[in-house]
Amino acid sequence: MPRRARLSLPNVPLHIIQRGNNRQACFFADEDYRNYLDWLGEYAGKTGCRVHAYVLMTNHVHLLISAEQGGSSGALMKALGQRYVQYVNRSYRRSGTLWEGRFRSCLTQAETYLLACQRYIELNPVRADMVAHPAEYRWSSYRANAQGEEDALVRPHPLYEALGRDAARRQAAYRELFRYELEPGLVDEIRRATNGNYALGNERFAKQVALALGRRAAPGKSGRPRRAPEPESGDLFDA
Repeated sequence: MPRRARLSLPNVPLHIIQRGNNRQACFFADEDYRNYLDWLGEYAGKTGCRVHAYVLMTNHVHLLISAEQGGSSGALMKALGQRYVQYVNRSYRRSGTLWEGRFRSCLTQAETYLLACQRYIELNPVRADMVAHPAEYRWSSYRANAQGEEDALVRPHPLYEALGRDAARRQAAYRELFRYELEPGLVDEIRRATNGNYALGNERFAKQVALALGRRAAPGKSGRPRRAPEPESGDLFDA
């Protein structure tokens, strides 16, 4: 069965997961995490991608990005993945693959799911029982988004910026979101959409994505939906 083509559209947030091969470790020392983040920033800039949230776990990575062009996310992950694998193989005198095939991803409806997806990403170390609070984990965007820690990699989404009139208010509002755990149903929904390469959003959003790309964006019957005319700029994914 042919692999499903990834869903990717300009300026629509994309949640990405890349796992280590056979779920084995892909980070072994602090320097590895630092190098990965440095190269993520470098290639994000070169490919026109903005990073809204991230977490580097021992054996996988979560990113939430927006790309200027539909294919930019693939270009980013290819360049970053190859650079990091070369570094690991050279540093640890190993050979072969490091990543588990293609990365998984889902387009995310910003109005209803973007901040939930950021929480899902930054709460990963808590769900994994690595820390009690996301601020205790070094290798995520939580400290930048919630506490204002300097992080040149993080480019806030407009919906994050709408949380408050200034940085202090935005950070306080963002921290408030973390007072409660994500509902299990929402966690499952994010996982299903990302693992299946489907749109994460309501039915209307999935239909809009399907029409824009000419293929289905939600689980269901096979077949290609009829491609619609290009919508007017700026109104494709309005709430």
